[in-house]
Amino acid sequence: MATQLASAPALPVSIEDVRAAQIRIGDAIVRTPTLISQTLSKLTGATVYLKFENLQFTAAYKERGALNTLLQLSDAARAKGVIAASAGNHAQGLAYHGNRLGVPVTIVMPRNTPVVKVVQTQGHGATVILEGDTFDAAYAHARVLEAERGFTFVHPFDDPRIIAGQGTVALEMLEEHPEIDLLVVPIGGGGLISGMATVARAADRPIEVVGVEAELYPSMYNRINGTDMPCAGDTLAEGIAVKEPGGITAQMVAQLVDDIVLVSERYLEEALSLLLQIEKTVVEGAGAAGLAALLAHPERFRGRTIGVVLCGGNIDTRLLANVLLRDLARSGRLARLRLRLQDQPGALYNVMRVFDRERVNIIEIYHQRVFTTLPAKGLITDIECEARDRAHLDGLMVGLREAGFEVSTVELA
Repeated sequence: MATQLASAPALPVSIEDVRAAQIRIGDAIVRTPTLISQTLSKLTGATVYLKFENLQFTAAYKERGALNTLLQLSDAARAKGVIAASAGNHAQGLAYHGNRLGVPVTIVMPRNTPVVKVVQTQGHGATVILEGDTFDAAYAHARVLEAERGFTFVHPFDDPRIIAGQGTVALEMLEEHPEIDLLVVPIGGGGLISGMATVARAADRPIEVVGVEAELYPSMYNRINGTDMPCAGDTLAEGIAVKEPGGITAQMVAQLVDDIVLVSERYLEEALSLLLQIEKTVVEGAGAAGLAALLAHPERFRGRTIGVVLCGGNIDTRLLANVLLRDLARSGRLARLRLRLQDQPGALYNVMRVFDRERVNIIEIYHQRVFTTLPAKGLITDIECEARDRAHLDGLMVGLREAGFEVSTVELA
């Protein structure tokens, strides 16, 4: 990786392309802040700078590449309009800037796309067509419409204009904080990291570039390392859940990127929760991937001055609530305890006395008498409760056992 050989083929995007994109899009894109996080720096052992791309108008960096592409279309192409296949941030970025520039935008989405994403994209002025049950089916239909109606297809990542636009993220970070010596960048199709690595390699000092993928979707990792790990499953980081990286981006990653690390769902959840609690900022799963890498691989990043891209903030509120509650459970502040009781008067009352003594709040109680392997006079009781922290919860469990109750925790995955 990061091949620096004279025989390596010339890359389709140069630092001049990225600088030209910065000038081209500069007055219509939010120059989002890059701020140091003292708390996350202390937590990870690195100096951590966060790039808040979740503060773009459509809450994601994808606007940059979309706008850079739209501004380079001919008048004839603008008049006919553009088309894309996307159920995510690319759709909204293209729709928003297309509407602003008077360019008709058509987006093809799978039929199972959440209604909120359809409505948001339509709200930016795009025509949305629902076709197929998978992204591949939607993509194929978009290419058919491109040929039939003379649209210009705008790829979400495998296009030099898109890559150059995304690279402006790194230009801004390094202009504001030239002390950064390592960039940690989420990888889906590879457009963002290709553009940012182009900027890093053009710097007058060594800047390492490390990509991050979800363990469930290691597509670029497979391509670069020759592995064959499966790409499937429900990941929190749906914005980088790409089964096949781009051909252009794979070439650029192979030559420019130093390393790719994988992160599990647990670290993605923890990172998202920490960003909300510590930085008071909402990110989607993909937006949390950079911090998740620092949490999952602390020895890889300790002592470095790191730029982390919070690449997007579009997350379903119900999913966000679920992630936060799961994080509370892992920290011991929420728990479900399972107790074995005798089905007789006073049994539950005696349990409650222990909770009262330990000052642990009870949220819900569930009795199970029928669907259990216990004798007929036995029952299982699940109690959801709220403690101050893990030590407080452990004290409650000790108290319950000392009172003669058989108790265990219902653990999260």
